[in-house]
Amino acid sequence: MSLPQPLRRRLSSFSRTVFTDSRRTGPQYPGDRPDSEMLSSLPLQMSLYFNVYFFPFWWLSTVVMLQLKYSFLSDYYKFILVTIMVLASLIEVIRLYLGYMGNLQEKVPELAGFWLLTLLLQLPTILFLLFNEGLKIQPLERAVHIIFALFLTFQVIAAFVTLKRMVNKLATHFRLNEFDQLEEHPVPYFYSLDKEERAVPMAGRGHG
Repeated sequence: MSLPQPLRRRLSSFSRTVFTDSRRTGPQYPGDRPDSEMLSSLPLQMSLYFNVYFFPFWWLSTVVMLQLKYSFLSDYYKFILVTIMVLASLIEVIRLYLGYMGNLQEKVPELAGFWLLTLLLQLPTILFLLFNEGLKIQPLERAVHIIFALFLTFQVIAAFVTLKRMVNKLATHFRLNEFDQLEEHPVPYFYSLDKEERAVPMAGRGHG
């Protein structure tokens, strides 16, 4: 299963805009080809691996604590917590899938989607659960929320660095391909134009 093509194009465009390093114009050395460079992040992959095993524990702990304190919460917070639990669970499944696909297979759109979901949705949600005292936060909840927030913060940073490397590699690879094609198939128009310009003065001298 992969992302829809319109969404992939939007995420690719977003990645090129945000993560491209404008100061890099090409490889550092003439013979440096980016094809053999491994761009997957081992720290990010380890974080995702442990996150997969930690998330069920976080979910179970949060649900048990919610059940214990549910009757003491206002109707407003009851609705918010139930909604957050449903949305956070769905987002986490999608987020981890995109993270695995984007990092292991070096797919920029998937990794960009993972980064956006982590930064804009999941991390703010966990910080809300961690710091809103109106939710009557229990010690176990606070502990698991802190661990989850640390996972998310690290993944935001690691995915950002990995995306920059991937996008800059693709940009460099694109420039090298253009350069190779120009060497193999030089544009004939300029050569023919140059010959014509040289031929005109010679013809004039011949008539003279």
